[in-house]
Amino acid sequence: MADDEGNPFTKRGTRQVYDNAWIRVREDEILTPAGKPGIYGVVEFKNRAVGVVPYENGEIWLVGQWRYPLGSYSWEIPEGGSPAAEELEATARRELKEETGLVARKLERIVEMHLSNSVSDEYAAVFLATGLTQGAAEPEETERLKIRKVTLDEAYALVSRGAITDSLSVAAILKLVLLRHEGRL
Repeated sequence: MADDEGNPFTKRGTRQVYDNAWIRVREDEILTPAGKPGIYGVVEFKNRAVGVVPYENGEIWLVGQWRYPLGSYSWEIPEGGSPAAEELEATARRELKEETGLVARKLERIVEMHLSNSVSDEYAAVFLATGLTQGAAEPEETERLKIRKVTLDEAYALVSRGAITDSLSVAAILKLVLLRHEGRL
């Protein structure tokens, strides 16, 4: 789709509010499209988000872990951050191995998205992993993971009833259902 209009905002100034290893937060002084003064807070991500959905014989692997920002447990596809110097596919392979112990013979990018484009610039890609070989998982020190294999129909039911809410996971599972419906899975 082509852009219909240019940027209706005028940036008058910017200041960095916060910075750590993963994100930077800036506050822009703006004129709104109506010409009124305002501020816009933007979260800039230093890594790109990468998800990978391992799929074999109608089943996928999910990873469960406590998500600190939510204050709750989350079931999701394997995922993590991709530094600018790392190829997205390399990140997908690394996260798959770290979190599940799986190694994929084939990866295919199936989803690209921005995760919260009203307040951040976070870009995400999701890969379908097939031709799987099981090895030992190597989780990071901040991760206490559980692994669960479910059918695609079970995963879709979890999304449908709101038991899976992670955006990369929701997008990946819905995309797999669509691919199956189209006869491409």
